[in-house]
Amino acid sequence: MKSIVVFCGSSEGNNPTYKEQAYALGKAMAAQGIRLVYGGAKVGLMGAVADGVLQNGGEAIGVIPGFLQTKEIAHEQLTELIVVDTMHERKLKMHELSDGIITLPGGFGTMEEFFEMLTWAQLGLHRKPIGLLDTNGFYNHLFSLVDTMVNEGFLKASNRDMLLMEKNIDNLLARMRAYVAPEVPKWITKQTT
Repeated sequence: MKSIVVFCGSSEGNNPTYKEQAYALGKAMAAQGIRLVYGGAKVGLMGAVADGVLQNGGEAIGVIPGFLQTKEIAHEQLTELIVVDTMHERKLKMHELSDGIITLPGGFGTMEEFFEMLTWAQLGLHRKPIGLLDTNGFYNHLFSLVDTMVNEGFLKASNRDMLLMEKNIDNLLARMRAYVAPEVPKWITKQTT
């Protein structure tokens, strides 16, 4: 993997562990020669993961909508900052620049980005590994919900298994490197149109 997009909060959260793990992820990515692609901010977990990459000799590309850049939250030391017009363009550009996706703790925006990439994988629009770094048990309830979706017949087990959840950074990166996407049948065929 050459580049990973990281989705995460623009806040640090209430527990310092979140920021520490974000920084540690950036440091591990730099050590493994993996370029960071992310939302371009200097604040919250976003800033921490970028600092972890940049302060350890790695490359970080930020993608930020112009309206956020003007609020002076853009990280000034990035390898490259790409300014786009809309939030949708931001996601599309981050997707284009990455070979994999990692989601750290965050709020609604983080979840929206994560679920869109996961949905695209479910539809067969990409075959990239999608990881959750489960810092401090943050994603335990999400995984319970996903299991409920499978058990209640709303999600295939093979789609649940697309989601790689780990508490350990090195284990997550290793699973992402070894990931093989499931074969996804076409959703629309001549028989269904």
